[in-house]
Amino acid sequence: MSMSRRALSRGLLGGLALAAGLALVPVSAQAQFRVEISGVGATQIPVAIGRFREEARAPQPLSAIVKTDLERSGLFKSLDASAAALDETSRPNLSDWKGKGADALLAGSVTQLADGRFDVRYQVWDALKGQSLGGMSLVVPAGDLRQSAHRIADDIYQKLTGDRGVFATRISYVSKVGARHTLLVADADGEGAQAALASPQPIISPAWAPDGRQLAYVSFEGGKAVVVVQDVFSGKRRVVAGFKGTNSAPAWSPDGRQIAVTLSRDGGSQLYVIGADGEGLRRLTQSYSIDTEAAWSPDGNTVYFVSDRGGAPQIYRVPAAGGSVERVTYSGSYNVSPAISPDGKCMAYIGMADGGYRVHLMDLSTRAVKVITDTRDDESPSFAPNSKQIIYATRAQGRDVLMTTTLDGRIKARLATPQADVREPVWGPFLAPLRR
Repeated sequence: MSMSRRALSRGLLGGLALAAGLALVPVSAQAQFRVEISGVGATQIPVAIGRFREEARAPQPLSAIVKTDLERSGLFKSLDASAAALDETSRPNLSDWKGKGADALLAGSVTQLADGRFDVRYQVWDALKGQSLGGMSLVVPAGDLRQSAHRIADDIYQKLTGDRGVFATRISYVSKVGARHTLLVADADGEGAQAALASPQPIISPAWAPDGRQLAYVSFEGGKAVVVVQDVFSGKRRVVAGFKGTNSAPAWSPDGRQIAVTLSRDGGSQLYVIGADGEGLRRLTQSYSIDTEAAWSPDGNTVYFVSDRGGAPQIYRVPAAGGSVERVTYSGSYNVSPAISPDGKCMAYIGMADGGYRVHLMDLSTRAVKVITDTRDDESPSFAPNSKQIIYATRAQGRDVLMTTTLDGRIKARLATPQADVREPVWGPFLAPLRR
């Protein structure tokens, strides 16, 4: 293909059959991820984390999950407070913890109730100011204990930084084991993976709806590419773009009412916008080139996309209502897969640098660009909903893996599985608060 490598071809190629939709099905523990964190942040908040009282009797290591979440963000480093045997009712000497180098302290408990659920409680203290920052109690079934730990990490993140945490959000990605392709939904750390769809043929271009309940993706029905929207909980699905030719590269508008797609119905691959119900199709670009890989600005007014109209793949943008096209990338001869940060400040994309395909980050106000990865075969960048991290796919030790990185490139986490190639990650939106 003259225009692209694998990162771009996901919008134009596919398999041969569409499998039936599935409700979320747990994946075996052997297929789950290990989080491997590398790098050091410029400034990190030291947090002392104690082992939760009675944690050994719970099926999930809550304190360890919180610790890993915070470290993966790049903003925190942890100190072990387990020897102090604290819980949420303790009255710790915060001056002592300040003297030990801690800015904050976390302690809690987890108790199994008579009905089998677990009562999770915790408290956070500011050691510098010598005061409690509060906490909460969560009563959850065993299956939600990991989510509880992620919520606790989110609460600490927000208390200490002022920004909303994303540890309780979800990711989606495609895995391939042999000839089996699976669309998976997992926690943001890659654990707790559940299958939304399984097929003997490729599944490509997953995209989260803003409601966090639906995924659009591309598969094949009757031998041609179609865009499908699926409820990830019920498994119900519908074809929203099944026109003649190929139907590919779905991207949801911020309000969830429209989906930008690439269609070849009129002879070439061009951008169209269609209602999420499959109605109201309208053409967005008019060229004799390949226009694909749409990405909406968070205000819904602009659509970024990839085109070879200048002779090589570059990133352009066009008003969502239609109008003049503007080129965005000029550095390098190959730039694809745009992703716009939810705060609208940055664009991540894949560009060629030093002979490899790497994640680039552009400041959209200044157009300044920096390369934030040192791998050579990156693809599919996607922002966390708080705009502080990026997930992407790359190659490591001869297979496909998922990575997250902070925007400065300092802290990276590898979400590794020994049994599957994983690709095309997309970070989901914020979820509704957990009941307390």
